[in-house]
Amino acid sequence: MPRISGVSIPEKKQVVISLTYIFGIGPSISRRVLQEAKISQTKKTSELTDEETNRLREIIEKKYKVEGELRRERREAVDRLKRIDCYRGVRHKRGLPVRGQNTRTNSRTVRGNVRKVAGSGRKAPPSAK
Repeated sequence: MPRISGVSIPEKKQVVISLTYIFGIGPSISRRVLQEAKISQTKKTSELTDEETNRLREIIEKKYKVEGELRRERREAVDRLKRIDCYRGVRHKRGLPVRGQNTRTNSRTVRGNVRKVAGSGRKAPPSAK
């Protein structure tokens, strides 16, 4: 398995798909990187030569923020929002939706699947007498 930016990318998939396993690289950036490296998108990762792998690694490390650097930058941005106590920062602190979503219903995943409605639990069957 070739390692690019500290991530082992799968060998049995096409290179265009394998590169998306790296945090910060989606399908469009993956295609752009392959076009710049002059590598076919349909080629399997296992078919890459060492030279091609090195070309991919160089392009990704020079041009794009990926993995640890990108995660750190995102975390710092959220921490800054929390520190200055803006609305979005407060929503992050409380673990609530940040981008204006409705919270009366449909925010189960963010709130931890909490069901506080009286009738939401399953009732025990009536006991036979």
